[in-house]
Amino acid sequence: METVVGIHRNHFGEIISFVTSGGRVISYQKALIEAANGDITGVLAAEDHDGNLVLSPEQQDQSFDHYPNLF
Repeated sequence: METVVGIHRNHFGEIISFVTSGGRVISYQKALIEAANGDITGVLAAEDHDGNLVLSPEQQDQSFDHYPNLF
């Protein structure tokens, strides 16, 4: 199973895509779907307080800041 190993951020600092251990670059939306289906590890799909589906790191004590920003 693939895991998230890096991220891509836009010029606003928002995460726009993820890099997997298999070398794939997947959009935030695709990562949401794959995390919800259990196809990738390292991230969790959960609802925020507004009911939107968002991604968070699998380990609760981490943030996406610890992932390298890969291009």
